[in-house]
Amino acid sequence: MGKRLVAYFSASGTTKKVAEMIADSAKADLFEITPEVPYTSADLNWMDKKSRSSIEMNDKKFRPKVLDTEIDPKVYDEIILGFPIWWYVAPTIVNTFLEKYNFSDKKIILFATSGGSGFGNTARELKFSVPDSMIAEGKVFNNATRQQIVEWVETL
Repeated sequence: MGKRLVAYFSASGTTKKVAEMIADSAKADLFEITPEVPYTSADLNWMDKKSRSSIEMNDKKFRPKVLDTEIDPKVYDEIILGFPIWWYVAPTIVNTFLEKYNFSDKKIILFATSGGSGFGNTARELKFSVPDSMIAEGKVFNNATRQQIVEWVETL
C-alpha cells in the first residue's frame, strides 16, 4: 500500500473530527480544504435561499476560493476525500480542490458526514472535476464512533 492523503472540507467541525480519526487509523497525511473566506453559521443556513451555501449550491459551476496551500498529489497513491453532504452532493468547494491539483490516475475514496442523507449524485458530480481519476463511494458517517471508522478504514 502506498502513501495516503486524507483531504477534507469541514464547515462546522463534524467532518474534521471524522477526517482526523480516518487519518489516524489509516496512518495517512491530513489536509484541510480551507475556504479563503470562512463560512459563518448564517452562510450555512440552508433554509435561507440567499445564504452563501444556498447560492453556491444552486450554481454547479460556482467554485469558492480556497487558501493557497500547496500539496503534491504525486506523492500519494490514494486520496480519501471527505466533506459534509449539502443538497445531496459535495459542497462546490470540493470541486475547487479537485480542479486545483492534478489527481490524474489517482484513486479517490469519498467519505461524508450527514444528518441523514446519502451520497446522492456526489460521485457523478465530482467526476467532472477529475475525469482521469477513479472515484469510489466510501461511506457516509452519521455520528460515527472511532470503532466504526477503524473498521471502515480496514476495508480500504
